[in-house]
Amino acid sequence: MTEPAPLRVALITGAARGLGRAIAEALAAQGVALVLVDILADRLETTRAELATQGANCTAFTTDIAIKANCTAAVAYAIATYGQLDILINAAGLMRFNHATDVPEDEFWRIMQVNAAAPFFLAQAAIPHLLASAGNIVNVLSQSALMGTAYIVPYSMSKAALLQLTKSLAVEYAEQNIRINAVAPGAMMTEISTGTRPPADADYAKIKRYSGTRPPAEAAQVAAVVAFISSPAASAVHGAIWPADCGVTAG
Repeated sequence: MTEPAPLRVALITGAARGLGRAIAEALAAQGVALVLVDILADRLETTRAELATQGANCTAFTTDIAIKANCTAAVAYAIATYGQLDILINAAGLMRFNHATDVPEDEFWRIMQVNAAAPFFLAQAAIPHLLASAGNIVNVLSQSALMGTAYIVPYSMSKAALLQLTKSLAVEYAEQNIRINAVAPGAMMTEISTGTRPPADADYAKIKRYSGTRPPAEAAQVAAVVAFISSPAASAVHGAIWPADCGVTAG
């Protein structure tokens, strides 16, 4: 006998670690089936196996989302595996500290491809399926989309682009049965923040402006916001940008 289709299916990028993994854990707790996407094959398989051990219905798709064809393939894999797609979570992100004048060209384009272009191409491939399922998209931005942040200029640019992708898609599909929203985290204790450092001669007073006075959030705290917005409980939320930055952008 064929098993019934899962209630909801989510494709999550950047799912091997950090916030992406935390989002996968939060959605699994809601009974959502998961398509985990990341370029880190070994870490992705470890995450998949650990989630499956905890009872999650999940599968992994290793790919480099900086390439448009791979974005299309990831969505096709989700449909081939589960027959439906209800949630697209664009959580993959790449950040590097550097003086603006020192950013290498290849680093600039890599950040823009992963953080801005890939979410567009994933949405492009996913939207026909999300319309069919009355599904939704949640883009993971950053407080850097909402304020100036020194020494991470390409990252800030890419997240601002993702903000406009969110709002523009929300307007374009305002009359259709799909929701498109974003969450904008601040500092978190994940590898994206601990794996890179500001320039040695950076002015830390400028960094303090976007560091905040409260401790960095845990990935699970932000993941809970993403999980709520992607759930039926947030059915009235469309075109929204939800800061989860411990008050940094409040003023």
